[in-house]
Order: sequence, then structure tokens, then C-alpha cells
Amino acid sequence: MSSVTVEPLLRYHHRTEVSGLRKVANSCYSSSSLNCSRQKLFHRGKCKLRLRRRPAAPVVIKASSSSSSNTALAETFESSGDVFFRHSFPVTRTETVEGKIFVRIDQENGKGNWHLTVGCSLPGKWILHWGVSYVNDIGSEWDQPPKHMRPSGSVPVKNYAIETPLKKASGDDSFYEVKIDIDPKSAIAAINFVLKDQETGAWYQHKGRDFKVPLVDYLLEDGTVFGANSFNIWPGPFFSNILLKPETQDHTQEPNNVKKEERKVEGIYEEQPIAKHTAIENSVTVSVRRCPETSKNLLYLETDLPEVVVHWGVCRDAAKNWEIPPGPHPPETVIFKEKALRTLLQAKEDGRGCSGLFTLDEGLAGFLFVLKLNDNTWLKCKGNDFYVPLSSSSSLLAQFTQEHAKDSPVSVKALDQNQGSDTAFTNEIIKEIRNLVSGISSDNSRKVKTKEAQESILQEIEKLAAEAYSIFRSSIPTFKEEVVYEEELEKSPPKKSSGTGSGYEIVLQGFNWESHKSGRWYMELKEKAEDIASLGFTVVWLPPPTESVSPEGYMPKDLYNLNSRYGNIYELKELVGKLHESGLKVLGDAVLNHRCAQYQNQNGIWNIFGGRLNWDDRAIVADDPHFQGRGNKSSGDNFHAAPNIDHSQDFVRKDIKEWMSWLREEIGYDGWRLDFVRGFWGGYVKDYMDATSPYFAVGEYWDSLSYTYGEMDHNQDAHRQRIIDWINATSGSAGAFDVTTKGVLHEALERCEYWRLADEKGKPPGVVGWWPSRAVTFVENHDTGSTQGHWRFPGGKEMQGYAYILTHPGTPAVFFDHIYSSNYRSEIAALIAFRNRHKIHCRSVVEISKAARDVYAAIIDKKIAVKIGPGHFEPPNGPRKWSPALEGRDYKIWESS
Repeated sequence: MSSVTVEPLLRYHHRTEVSGLRKVANSCYSSSSLNCSRQKLFHRGKCKLRLRRRPAAPVVIKASSSSSSNTALAETFESSGDVFFRHSFPVTRTETVEGKIFVRIDQENGKGNWHLTVGCSLPGKWILHWGVSYVNDIGSEWDQPPKHMRPSGSVPVKNYAIETPLKKASGDDSFYEVKIDIDPKSAIAAINFVLKDQETGAWYQHKGRDFKVPLVDYLLEDGTVFGANSFNIWPGPFFSNILLKPETQDHTQEPNNVKKEERKVEGIYEEQPIAKHTAIENSVTVSVRRCPETSKNLLYLETDLPEVVVHWGVCRDAAKNWEIPPGPHPPETVIFKEKALRTLLQAKEDGRGCSGLFTLDEGLAGFLFVLKLNDNTWLKCKGNDFYVPLSSSSSLLAQFTQEHAKDSPVSVKALDQNQGSDTAFTNEIIKEIRNLVSGISSDNSRKVKTKEAQESILQEIEKLAAEAYSIFRSSIPTFKEEVVYEEELEKSPPKKSSGTGSGYEIVLQGFNWESHKSGRWYMELKEKAEDIASLGFTVVWLPPPTESVSPEGYMPKDLYNLNSRYGNIYELKELVGKLHESGLKVLGDAVLNHRCAQYQNQNGIWNIFGGRLNWDDRAIVADDPHFQGRGNKSSGDNFHAAPNIDHSQDFVRKDIKEWMSWLREEIGYDGWRLDFVRGFWGGYVKDYMDATSPYFAVGEYWDSLSYTYGEMDHNQDAHRQRIIDWINATSGSAGAFDVTTKGVLHEALERCEYWRLADEKGKPPGVVGWWPSRAVTFVENHDTGSTQGHWRFPGGKEMQGYAYILTHPGTPAVFFDHIYSSNYRSEIAALIAFRNRHKIHCRSVVEISKAARDVYAAIIDKKIAVKIGPGHFEPPNGPRKWSPALEGRDYKIWESS
């Protein structure tokens, strides 16, 4: 992804106002660029250039006849050589549609039962998320309504709400509504609701708060509730339209026989405006031709979007670093910060979109661009810059074909007009392969090349063969990995995904609870990078990088301020760069559940945020009792030390995705460790993973295991199921720390009850027994161990824990202190080397051989055996011969010969 800065936004004008006419030009391109049918290109129409005298003012060139010129652009392009590349990029923009939400309370035919009707005038899949509050109810504004009130199709949500779909109103297809029966004699004081658009996930409230329909809200002087048994009056701030029916009665028993008029509530009706953001699908088509007269590339870009500005540049290699190409440039082009160009596309003659023609020198690798609709709306390609290959390099074109296989078909042709479109590439690749093979043969005969060099050539051959194959693939099938409850086949190679990495990852936690105290932790860890890599680790987990109220980083404030107690942003970049040089991937610790505010509201509550993401109290969940949030209800458990962020808000998710993407680009993180994921729904995590495409991601879902009268239960299925449910909510896009396995290891080793390490089905009892590829196993971390010691592993038995997690499936994580502040370094290093040598991975298969009081033993992938505990075990010799490989205090490992 390119890191081109596009702020501040540059304002465009259709006409450049200038103090004084300086120059009149009859041409918009230089003569050298117009050899390719320049008469057709602009019809030689006059155009005026006006210059403004002010520093750094952009120069804008505008053609005087845009529609005729645009027609000429297409004609010129069609007549100037053969197209060697054409592709249509799908783009999605949002459009705001306005409507109304209405709330009505009335009786059928003016008598009988009362109904609450909630409706919406906009099309969509609308869901009413609602609950009730009762008279004299204290502490909770939301409760589930009694079952007889719930319309058909209603679904309970946790223990406080109901979700009911809206249906088309009878006789009016443009309205959607739901009716709820109301009993006037019930103790229900109010109905609370919000409206949810299931298509977009957006929630709609009343002026930033839940809709509240008061049924009883009027106290008499003696404190009794007036209206609890009747609907004579419906007070409440929400309603402004109370429909009253006059009734005249003859009170013959009253003095003077006075006639008195009473007014009875006939109904209540209220409307609120609503604005829905609808996704509109458009496309951008790019075609490239080689001009035979000048050997330049002519790139024609057209789109069905309305008026749009192209923010563009070129690159010279696969690194895709933006450059400004030499002129000539199209009309209506300005230079932006010496980093890119901006061109206003010309409207098409038929009024359906706009287009532009770009002349580009040969020798360039690609054309990069993004689209600007207005000052606040930019369109990208799947979150990245649009990229168009300009080179005939097979690798660049194959890469593009693979990345965009699911878009419209990619049309590519070789620049040699005497060759076919696809066969030209494959013939070129075959020729390269033959040259490489003949090179190996000749080098073998001369004994010149080293073995490493020959292997490098063979790898290049494999790569070229893969490219040839990819050209003919019209689509790339994708397979979603299923949740595994029994075993995953040994013959299946590890699949790469953000939930697993390569499948062979071994993680080092690169800090402890005290690491911030030196003030230069990044530099200290940088010095250890090569040592970490030499031990066999593949991933390093770094501490939270942001400014924080707590020095450890877990109470973040300004998310874009990366000057922390561990070091500054420049030192962090140095560290990440050094780790990458050493062949290591890097995880950033992202605290997404909560954030500390920088300002107080009018009530003295700290719930106003500062910095670049200056959110207000709408970003805080409504049921956090300490911070007066105006967001929606929390989708998880609250962390009471700081405001809990409402991830259901569109603006919050948008900002978090942009921040995480910025960290990926600016710092170079390869993936994420996600803090306190119990606090918000895993579906939001999937959204963040999709936006940032991490190499590896793991969440911290830590809650209590199951105990009975202070003793841990043998069956921990409920505990691991909660972790599995969270992983499943992320669609497997992130793994989770296997807290269940750590807890069971604690009890088994401390009490000498190794039978606990097999569940009732004879499988591992933790997440690693149900979904091993998503289980990140660990012995200790900065919370459980270090100087905090919240849940310290049984003392002196840590190596039994490492013997277990480094021989079993899952992704093992090693604590920093156990490498650099203990005597375990050499033993852990030997276990890591053994795991790597035998290619144990996150989906390896476990066969438990013994789970007794004093010993646990298992065979993994039928090639290694391990036992932990003081008891005796020897793997049985048969067709397989076993040889001791590693041994330590109360653990032993064998390998199959």
C-alpha cells in the first residue's frame, strides 16, 4: 500500500481566476506528445491559461471544449496502436437517502387493545431492537418484554432486549412497520428502542439517544402513578402530536346541570427524520495502448462516476513508490506537494461519466491513482491505491491478474504484436525457464555454481511456472476452514491466514511488565533482534505503542501519538526495521476496547477525547455506568477503569480501521495482538482484520475457568466454548490465547493430577483440542507472571509447560523473562529447534497415550513422543523405533527413527 499523503485536501475550481491575463495557449500538450493524432485529440480548440501571483499556487490547464475534446480522446485512443491491457475496477461509493421514522400509538377502530406501531419510509432490512422498563424499576432502563407482547419473528438478545423485523405495511410497499400490543393495566412504564439497518449494520437513535416511548410518566402529588391503569394521558418529551377526541356528557347530577367537555386520548403520532447511507456500485475502466509513432504508452481512463478528480503518479518497480512523471500532462492537471498530480476528468458527451487520456513514457512499471469525489470522499481499490501495470514484465502482470481475479476479467496482451495475447507471456516464461535450466547444466559441468545458487535458480523456475499457470486462471477458488472438533488430517499442509500465519509460527512476547522503566526499551530490544531470530522464533509481539495514562501502555489516550514510555516513534520504526532484517514478523499490541478521555463534559465526567480522533461521548457505550456514554449498548463485558468504546458506531469503526492501516504502513507491523477482546463483539474484529490484512492476529479472551467449591472442574468445555465462540465471530480471522490450556496445566502440575490433560473424549482439554489452528498456547505473560503475578505458573514446573506447548499443535508463545531472565533459555531453545526440525505445526495431530495421576504422554504426528510428570512412560516399539531426543526435570521427548 502506498503511503502518499493526500492532506490537506486541495480545492478545485472549474476556472482558474487570475489577476491579469499572461498567456494564451492553443495547445494543452507539448508538440512532442501530440504525434499520435493530436489533431483528433483536441480538434485544436483554443484554451486559455491564467496565472495567479501567489506562492505555490497550482497551475491549471483547461480545454475550452470539454465534450468535443472528450470524444476526440476516445477516437484518438482507438486509432493509436493496439490495446495491451484493459481492466475494469469495481468501486463503491455511498449516497445519502432521506426518509422518516414514525411512531404511533392508537386503538383499532378507536376501541379495543392499544398498539405501538414503529415504521420507516426507507427500503431495507430493518430490525427493531427494543426492550421495556417497568414502574419503580431501578438500575436498568432495559428489560425483555413479556412473551405475549413479542410479535412473531422476534428473537431475544442476551437478557435485556428483543429484535423484531419490520415488514412491509399493508397497502403501501414504501413503508415498513411492526406492531406491538400494549396492555394498559401492565406495570410497563416505557418502551425503549433503536432501529437497526441489517443491510449496513447502522443503528438509528433519537438525537443521539435511545427512542423512549413513555406509557406511564406522570406522578401525582401523593407519589402514586397516574395512568398506570388507563391511557387518559400520555405525557413525555418524545411526543408532540397527541390526538385528542372530545366527548360531551350530560352530568345531570352536578349542580346547575353544567355540561362538561372531557378530552380522551385517541392516539399519539410522531415522526423523526432519518438519513440512510446507501452503497452505489460504479466502475473505473483503464485501457493502455502503445503508440507506434512515439513508443509512449497511452492510458485511457473512463468511469461512470460523476465529476471526479484523479490523484495520480507513476512507479518504476514493484515497490510502487510514487513519482511525478515528466510532462506533458493532461488538461486540468495540478501538482500536489511535489508528490503527485491531480487531473479533473472531462465529462463524456452523453453525460454518463467522465474520462481522461494520459501520455506516459516507456520504461515505467506502473500507473498509480486514487479518485477524489469531493473534499471528504476518496475512492480506493480494496483499501489500496489503484495500480495499472505498464510493463510487459510477466511477474508484474501475473501479480495483477492474481490480485484482481475476482473483478472483471483482466485483458492483457504482449507488446510484440506478432504474438498472441496469452501465449506471448507463456512463451516468454518458457524461454526464461529454458535459459535457467541450461544455466544449471552448464554450471554443473563447470562446477562453478554453489548448491545455494542452484537452489535459488530452481526456486525462480517454480515461481515462473506458477506465473504461467496464474495467467490462465480465470478465478481463484477460496475455501473457508471449518471449525475442527476432532482432528485435522496430518496430510493437509498448513493453510496461511491471519488466524494462523504460516502455521509454523513461534511467538516471543518481547517485553514484560517492567520494560517501560528504562525509557529506551525499543533500543534495548533492537540489540537482541538477531539473537531472537537465531533461537528459532518467527514472530515478536511488541508492547502497546501509543501515549497512555498508565506507563505500560494499556490505558491509551491519543492513538496517533506514538511517543510512549518504551521510546519514540522513530525508535519504534528502527526496532521494527531491525526485526524485519532479522527475518522476524512483528505484532503490534492494539488496545481497541477502551480509551482514556482528555477532557471532562459539563458534569465533570471524563468522556471527551482529544488528539486526531477527537470523539465525543457518542463513542462510549451506553451501559458503562461510570462515563455517561451516549452510544449503543455494549456488545461485550465492560472494562471499568476507562471508557469502553462503542464499536457499533460507524465513525468509530472507520477511524479505527484508518488508524490500524496507518500503523501497518507507517510502522510496519505485520499483525496484531488484540487486548481485552471480551469487551466487544468478534464481528468487529473481522472488520478490522479485513481492513488491515494482517499476517497473524491473536486476541486476549481471558475469563475464569469453571470451579466447584474452590476446586477446578475436570470438564472445561464451557470455558473453551466461550473462546471458540469469539474466534468464530471473527470468522477465524484471528486466533486466541488458549487460557483454558494454561489453567488446566496449572492444576495438573501443581496438584500432580495429570489426568486432567485429557478431556472426556481423550483429546486435549483446551482450545487446542477443538480448534488447534486458532489456539495460541502460552505458559506465562506480562499479566500472569512478571512483577504482576496475577496467575503465576506453578514455580519450578515451567519447563514441563514448555515441553507441552512446544511439542503440541497450536501456535506456542514464549514469555520474554523465560528467555532473558531465567535459566530456561537453553532448554527452550532446544525445544524450539526440535519443533522446527520435525515440522510440528498448528494443525498437528495428537494421540494421547496416557493421562494418569502422575504422568501425561502423547504422540504427535506419529513422529515424536512426549511425556511430562514424574511418572513413568516409554513409547511402545513396534514398526516405529523411538530414540530419546530431549530430557529435563519431569519431562522427556523421543523421536521416531
